[in-house]
Amino acid sequence: MVANGVLAVVGATGAQGGALARAILADPARPFHLRALTRNPKAPAAEALRQRGAEVLACDLDDPASVARAFQGAYGAFCLTNFWEHFSAEKEAAQAATMARASRSAGLAHVIWSTLEDTRERVPLSDARMPTLGGRYKVPHFDAKGAADDTFRREGAPTTCLRTSFYWENLIHFGMGPKADGAGGLVFSLPMGRARLPGIAVEDIGRCAYAVFKEPGRWIGKTLGVAGEHPTGAEMAAALAEALGRPVRYEPVAFDAYRALGFPGADDLGNMFQYKHDFEAEFCAARDLGVARALCPSIRNFRTWLAANAPRIPLG
Repeated sequence: MVANGVLAVVGATGAQGGALARAILADPARPFHLRALTRNPKAPAAEALRQRGAEVLACDLDDPASVARAFQGAYGAFCLTNFWEHFSAEKEAAQAATMARASRSAGLAHVIWSTLEDTRERVPLSDARMPTLGGRYKVPHFDAKGAADDTFRREGAPTTCLRTSFYWENLIHFGMGPKADGAGGLVFSLPMGRARLPGIAVEDIGRCAYAVFKEPGRWIGKTLGVAGEHPTGAEMAAALAEALGRPVRYEPVAFDAYRALGFPGADDLGNMFQYKHDFEAEFCAARDLGVARALCPSIRNFRTWLAANAPRIPLG
């Protein structure tokens, strides 16, 4: 680790990148200087980072020259893509390749690539247990990221692959919170059966990533996963009932029924939940709770996250 080195953070006004940006700025020792990368450096969130001492630069992942400029002179970079902006796994792959090449060209000493499993390693396209999507994927927003792990390795970037988990915030922002059952109670639905679902607060992803940057010798060349807890749907419903003060019933949803809901990405998410269900042991094992807690001692489980955030969950 280079004292006062620059960390270039892609998506610094978004979820994961924003959480890492706040972790960097919250450290009174300031071993790193934050270079906040965003498509709109004039946005209020970007200005707020600038007011706290960050360098703010425009960066468009679809423009290789923009990414090259943003990485130049930095010690390290936090790299991620956002499938949900465009629903294109191909665009994710191209953006990852752009960042990997820019990392090598800039001579970065440490890169964290925010990634997920390539589900095709366990569920090949010929496997009929779940539909193939776009002719090339089982879970597009997982598969493109997982395949890009090798892109960073081939480019020779000194990379840590950081596998994330289900955001607790999906209950606030992604419409996955409990819904009214018409009888005064609430129904919490997930296509997870009785399987455990690794989850995490977005803010804790940033804190874990920051801890990884502070231990390059331990984490460069490694893949690790982070989660705050591995609860079942029924356990999440019980925690929701306690936090909301209302009865909450867990109601598993069939995978095919979820895929057929019709909202953009429903088939992708239906396959994702089925993958997490069918490979519960492997998916949970890849997100060791002890490792995550060592990186972020204050990491929150679902109940502790709810204690601060339950009022923000819209109840349909």
